[in-house]
Amino acid sequence: MATYVFRHKVGDIDAWLKGYADREMLFAPASNGFRTFQDADDPNSILLVVDTDDIEKLGAIINDPKNKHIKDLHTVLEPITMSLEVKL
Repeated sequence: MATYVFRHKVGDIDAWLKGYADREMLFAPASNGFRTFQDADDPNSILLVVDTDDIEKLGAIINDPKNKHIKDLHTVLEPITMSLEVKL
């Protein structure tokens, strides 16, 4: 299991927050859960901490053109940056 951090901005935080169930359903095939954070100084900046065994599958879900309508509905703005935990 690996932990990844995804960061992106949204156009409308209220619309994005209402989409939590959609994100749960969308990520479920490739995620063992995720935690949601909001920047303290920018309410439209979101960070998701995602636990997954298959980052390629999760990336395919996130970037699948058929899921663009979900991003649009939840006002997700590109780019979506991804960071991997560094094991020291």
